[in-house]
Amino acid sequence: MTVIQDADGPDIRAGRLGTAELERNFGDAHPPLTRSQAPIEASRCYFCYDAPCVEACPTGIDIPSFIRSIGTGNVRGAAETILDANIMGGMCARVCPVEELCEEACVRNTHEDKPVAIGMLQRYATDALFAEGAQPFVRAAPTGRKVAVVGAGPAGLACAHRLALHGHDVTVFEARGKAGGLNEYGIAAYKTPDDFAQREVDFILSIGGIEMKAGMALGRDVTLADLRRDYDAVFLGLGHNAVRALGLDGEAMSGVQNAVDYIADLRQAVEKGALPVGRRVVVIGGGNTAIDIATQIKRLGAEDVTLVYRRGTEHMSATWKEQEWAQTNGVRIKTWAQPRQILGWPGADGKVAVKEVVFEYTQLDDTGRLMGTGDTFTLLADQVFKAIGQTFVPSDSLGAADVLELAGDRIAVNDDRMTSIEGVYAGGDCVPGTDLTVAAVEDGKRAAEAIHRALTA
Repeated sequence: MTVIQDADGPDIRAGRLGTAELERNFGDAHPPLTRSQAPIEASRCYFCYDAPCVEACPTGIDIPSFIRSIGTGNVRGAAETILDANIMGGMCARVCPVEELCEEACVRNTHEDKPVAIGMLQRYATDALFAEGAQPFVRAAPTGRKVAVVGAGPAGLACAHRLALHGHDVTVFEARGKAGGLNEYGIAAYKTPDDFAQREVDFILSIGGIEMKAGMALGRDVTLADLRRDYDAVFLGLGHNAVRALGLDGEAMSGVQNAVDYIADLRQAVEKGALPVGRRVVVIGGGNTAIDIATQIKRLGAEDVTLVYRRGTEHMSATWKEQEWAQTNGVRIKTWAQPRQILGWPGADGKVAVKEVVFEYTQLDDTGRLMGTGDTFTLLADQVFKAIGQTFVPSDSLGAADVLELAGDRIAVNDDRMTSIEGVYAGGDCVPGTDLTVAAVEDGKRAAEAIHRALTA
């Protein structure tokens, strides 16, 4: 760790912006369609047979059908079509990368035209149903079967809802204090204002037959062996449980932190202005988390925010739309550079605080592998956020007798999302696949149907 002696110190503090400005900055980033706009947008749909947008949707929502319903004034019918395929259709309408899924596949998506605003129409329909307070689903008669779901994120909640719909009794074990997983703790606040994540959770639980046990962690409060003994089936929706480290000297300095932790704190903060914000901020990473932290810290009052990624923008996992959004908010994106050293100075509390980050320019070699060039540059920073990816670390706390087969560092599953242990299923970010809310919902739904078939065979 290198410490730079200097008369000054890091400029990081709370309260950079007033309450009114923060409310504007963290209000709804993309206002919904109005009652007059929605039918007009719906009329742009060609209602394709074998619609490519449906094929592009991981949950297989009948998109032409729900859009036609909006066009004819049957908004509740549209919402029911959406939620029958994707019980988290309201959240997915807000956070799904539609520009790379359904809207990219839309036949109107050409150089001369733009795709139908499928995500906005989906939000219009589901918001209308939520505003009514309607519960369109009726639970089947109780089967007497019990299923344990570990993790109240998108995969776990989707699984629990579908199982309850079939009449099974479900107990959900959630390590944190609230249900919702990524939707509650990991998504930018301006994407889901007005406590939407919890309102969606309440809607899902209102089907009945689901008991929520918060503050219950697998391995600490309950084991997989216990659950297999006490329940007829188990679903593991464990999500990511670790953050990748930079592996640099100085990573533990004051002012250097994981982006996901700060985003979670921001989402749970009663007063957003109470969070510490640097004047100069550096974000390391190229995914959605990097975009979310960079944009939010700028909206919290940071003067200069630079997002640095080791490859080009075309390689970033954040979509082009998210990249544009960050830049529109004043975030500078610098590519083809990797961090090499974090330098610090003595902080006011005696701890070493970050001062600057040294980056090395990168390029691809003749084989296409990333390599450093040897040339470096330095960015001054009061705060550094690490956003280079999250991962799932298998835990031996599952029990010595319950060894799950792994695929890399994730739980191996078949097409029905069943693991190597009979009666144990898994889905979401803890299994191989795409780390998206919509994909996790599909995993939970598919596993629930397989569990239902097994329990009623």
